[in-house]
Amino acid sequence: MSEHARFRRAPVIAALALSGAVAAFAAMAPAPDAGAPVLQVARAEPIELRAVTVLPAASAYLREERFERGDTLAGMLMRMGIASADAQKLIRTPALRTLRPGHMVSAEIGGGGELQRLSYLVARDTLMAVERTADGFHALEAAAPLRVETAMRSGVIVSSLFSATDAAGIPDSVAIQIADIFAGDVDFHRDLRQGDRFAVVYEQITLNGRVVRAGRVLAAEFVNQGRSYRAVHYELARGGSGYYAPDGSNLRKAFLRSPLEFSRISSGFGMRRHPFQRSWRAHTGIDYAAPSGTKVRAAGDGVVESVGHHGGYGKVVVLRHRGQYSTLYAHLSRAAAGLRRGTRVAQGDIIGHVGQTGWATGPHLHYEFRVAGKARNPHGIAMPAGEPVPGAELAAYRLHAESLAGRLALLAVNPLARLE
Repeated sequence: MSEHARFRRAPVIAALALSGAVAAFAAMAPAPDAGAPVLQVARAEPIELRAVTVLPAASAYLREERFERGDTLAGMLMRMGIASADAQKLIRTPALRTLRPGHMVSAEIGGGGELQRLSYLVARDTLMAVERTADGFHALEAAAPLRVETAMRSGVIVSSLFSATDAAGIPDSVAIQIADIFAGDVDFHRDLRQGDRFAVVYEQITLNGRVVRAGRVLAAEFVNQGRSYRAVHYELARGGSGYYAPDGSNLRKAFLRSPLEFSRISSGFGMRRHPFQRSWRAHTGIDYAAPSGTKVRAAGDGVVESVGHHGGYGKVVVLRHRGQYSTLYAHLSRAAAGLRRGTRVAQGDIIGHVGQTGWATGPHLHYEFRVAGKARNPHGIAMPAGEPVPGAELAAYRLHAESLAGRLALLAVNPLARLE
């Protein structure tokens, strides 16, 4: 490069350096059609710098903590970040003595740790709230602002209904409802198969966006051994409600297939070797092995015919139902409190508890289903159904059922769906 060219570029480089800009200059190469060097200069453009607004920290925040077993009120308040001065006042608040292990506590806390409001469910639908006032903290009980939302879940049976519902995130109370709804068509002791599937739409109760409990099942489908059963909850115009099939027929049978919610059949109906007499004899009922104290349910609506001890049957309850039907429940540890001859019971009512009275080698329930005084196998006969949706309400019912059927169909597309 000539001294003259180097001299001409010096002021440009100096100007760029003084302006604070850094630029890369391309190397000069001779053009293919000219021998003179070409100077390439980068242009520095001014950039407008705007002031950045720094937002202040939030003046208050929401914190939730579960009061655990072994917790102290002071320890929980410390974990929540509540200022010690406020914590000392709260510890002396008598209303907070209702706090029990398992309660979820919500607190609105200021930036300096000062408590604005603390609340928790003290009962099923009652909220205990402690609020800051000009005179200190004020405690009050009020109806909790609960919301009813709809949840949708589905799952596949691998080993049992409860393990499948647990895997799908379904509460046990909903699983029990599913078993009750389909109890007249599906024997959950014997009929379940790997690959059976289910879908359920149910209510869930929330408080401040957090689920506090499950509500009732609104619709459900259970596919057992390739056969589909569908149920929809419907409120009748005359009062009362029930679960009905798409055609309006009642899913509630006059009798439950089993008087226990979940157990194992230890001896079926028919001939067997008697455990004490060591001879083959007719077994006129079904034995359900279950822990002592397990609740025994009435298989159908009826009236108590007898309560008391009856030889090898031990403690027994006998119910008389409409028509020629009766049921017997034996080897009970005790009958339900207040149950006596003439007492009316509804299907599903607790009538006693599993025991080992009479001739019993272990705790179990011996259950007999009788027609005109003769024992019959409850798993081998068709159970009469309950009343269907009244004809005058069928149109309204079908409209109601169609909307819920659409949700069940959506779950059927994805057997492991979890929608809310």
